[in-house]
Amino acid sequence: MPTTPTTIANGKSAVSDVPAAPPAAAVAHFAAEFTFETDCWDVHDAMRNGADFVLLDVRSPALFARGHIPGAVSLPHGKIVASNLEQWPPSTLFVTYCAGPHCNGAARGALRLARLNRPVKIMAGGVTGWLDEDFALEASTDMR
Repeated sequence: MPTTPTTIANGKSAVSDVPAAPPAAAVAHFAAEFTFETDCWDVHDAMRNGADFVLLDVRSPALFARGHIPGAVSLPHGKIVASNLEQWPPSTLFVTYCAGPHCNGAARGALRLARLNRPVKIMAGGVTGWLDEDFALEASTDMR
């Protein structure tokens, strides 16, 4: 059944009522997003070809054991403290992930890393996005 577009008083849709940003502003905005996040496909590709980052699963150890991204390190966001990062050089890039878009654990972990002056990005989509891409998880009891 076709839908009828929602229009507002001036005859425009809710989408076009607020004008799009000028192209230069859009370039700056969208380019900046890539400095804060990456996606499941790029992480998967990098993990297969020798990742130049540490992938942190910031969920609970129980969820990590049930299923995590191969090669990820379990470090719950509440345990991201300087002493737990000493094994990695200060310039190490970390990529955090959690359960998915409904979970803010990746952002919590990224914030803790940034406050510790560590380079960090979030993997958008988390486990949900990973599975949506049809990538496999692995189960383990090794929490490292």
